[in-house]
Amino acid sequence: MNEEELQAHKDYLEKRISRLHLRQRLGIESDQEAKIFGQGRNFFHLENWLFSYSAIRNTLRICGLYGLGKRNALRIQCRNNEIAVKNLPEAFNGYTILHISDLHLDMNEHIPQALVERVHNLEYDICVLTGDYRGLTLGPYEPALDGLRHVRPFLKKEVIGVLGNHDSINMVPGMEKMDIRMLLNESFCIQRDEQKIYLAGIDDPHYYRTDNIEKAYQDIPQDAVSILLAHTPEIYKQAAHADFDVMLCGHTHGGQICLPGGIPITYNANCSRRVCAGNWRYHQLNGYTSVGSGVSVVDARLNCPAEVTLHRLIPDYT
Repeated sequence: MNEEELQAHKDYLEKRISRLHLRQRLGIESDQEAKIFGQGRNFFHLENWLFSYSAIRNTLRICGLYGLGKRNALRIQCRNNEIAVKNLPEAFNGYTILHISDLHLDMNEHIPQALVERVHNLEYDICVLTGDYRGLTLGPYEPALDGLRHVRPFLKKEVIGVLGNHDSINMVPGMEKMDIRMLLNESFCIQRDEQKIYLAGIDDPHYYRTDNIEKAYQDIPQDAVSILLAHTPEIYKQAAHADFDVMLCGHTHGGQICLPGGIPITYNANCSRRVCAGNWRYHQLNGYTSVGSGVSVVDARLNCPAEVTLHRLIPDYT
């Protein structure tokens, strides 16, 4: 970008989020680029140690599993999930949300097309993206945006997104030009037949910690049904105590490289393992953690299929 374009880019972001939020996000991203990951909190995480990428890849090769893992990464499943919601307005009975997380579209040149082939014929009412569009946690983000430009025409409905720990705030203008509505500690109302539910989204709480649940919730009426989009399940307790009804997230990849039976070796999340994949519940909060449609660190999956998820809202009469 030239100087004029950079200023226009900055002006756009300042209008979208507060000047303080932008300054915090860019400052932490700058620290991250200098290898001060997450202000010291995540320095030793695998995602931040680039040598680990080749080490894991070579280990899989030695075990004869790398080719299988790469093929598995492109076999994206569609999971169906019902979420029972108390006081769900009748107009939203059966309302279906396509949930895609952890796309990492620049990790493998075939991933965008594999995702297109999985989603193009699905039926749903809205699509939500819960972060991590870039493969690395730093560096160029245009290749990830290029992958998203390939996928976006095949997402037939309105698309709502939040940022993950691999994403730069500088990706937001490009994503919104693709008609992807980004929620950065914000909410909006979905209306059907004069009935309403609310969708909120927060900035990444894992590395950047510029999430603000209070701000995201502030315009939601107290008794309204509300759904929170967050990149990681790590803030599930805060979401429950903020009185959200549903939380959709990702980040963990379900472990990605798992033992037979789908047993994860590790989860990349500082929270209870019970909220790290699939359905879970905490107090009144119904949660779902996607294992992701993409791959991180190494472009392979073992015993943990990639997924997109169709969440169908139904009334909870209990």
